[in-house]
Amino acid sequence: MRIRCLLLSFALALSPGFATRHAVAAPPAEGATPPYDEDLLRLAEILGGLHYLRPLCGATGEAQRWRDEMVALIDTEQPSEARKGKMIASFNRGYSSFAQVYRNCTAAARVAVERQLEQGSHLAHEIVVRYSGN
Repeated sequence: MRIRCLLLSFALALSPGFATRHAVAAPPAEGATPPYDEDLLRLAEILGGLHYLRPLCGATGEAQRWRDEMVALIDTEQPSEARKGKMIASFNRGYSSFAQVYRNCTAAARVAVERQLEQGSHLAHEIVVRYSGN
């Protein structure tokens, strides 16, 4: 599936040392929602949170990294306009939810970053494993 490589790269980027040989199953019929859609929307939300939090906490080299990952996810998934809108809304929700809480990088913000990285890695891994074509 076209999302397999991207999810594997997310898992690798979010959790160094992660590797898998699983392939994601074939894409659903046109217009159908894939079974991993809820997880994909959560992953988009996590990417939005990371887009806000990582630069806030000093990851200056990542100013656009997580937004670019979201664009790559959309490009790879090639969703319908409705699904694309949901994915973008999830990303924006993740961004704004942290922007409303954190104005500075605090200890709690650093914990939130770690949790987002862990959750994103876990989700990417689970999508690949759960929807494996192997």
